[in-house]
Amino acid sequence: MAVETPVRLTVEEYLAWEETNFEKHEYIDGEVRCMAGAKAPHNRIMSNTNTAIGRQLDDSDCFLLSSEMRVQAAETRFVYPDLSAVCGEEEFARENEMELLNPVLVIEVTSPSTMDIDRGEKMDLYFEVPSIQAYLIIDQHRVCAQLNIRAQSGWQAISFESIDDVVPLEVLSCKLPLAQVYRGIKFDAAPD
Repeated sequence: MAVETPVRLTVEEYLAWEETNFEKHEYIDGEVRCMAGAKAPHNRIMSNTNTAIGRQLDDSDCFLLSSEMRVQAAETRFVYPDLSAVCGEEEFARENEMELLNPVLVIEVTSPSTMDIDRGEKMDLYFEVPSIQAYLIIDQHRVCAQLNIRAQSGWQAISFESIDDVVPLEVLSCKLPLAQVYRGIKFDAAPD
């Protein structure tokens, strides 16, 4: 049986309601949005990225969390990044350990339905979280990653568009080769 998504909820109503659902929902200033399921390429890219970064964190106090971890971006904003990273001990908004407060890196893999949100609204949300030092957006339909880094002068964006590129994740003291991110992914041929 499908669960209908309420149009508007308070933060308390959302948190209580979300605990009773099998599906994940993001919450932005009272609006609840159902998270759509991801297709195989999206999941494979997430898995490849998790593995490529995770292998480098073995002797580190940093670690990755899956898309099941909700991030509280503000008092009335809760989102589920595809991956998030924490260095040191996690901080949570509540005792249930469901609302992470201190990710240092968040990663989103775009899909046609989320591309504008990931590059717009979510980017703005992530930029407001003081602990986040980097936001990586990975395109699922072509070799392309955009690394947004917090700098003294504001956020700086660097694009990587070659399978041979390596994304420097200095916040985790590691590197992410795009060849590993896109391992096993087949792209449609470009039209003539």
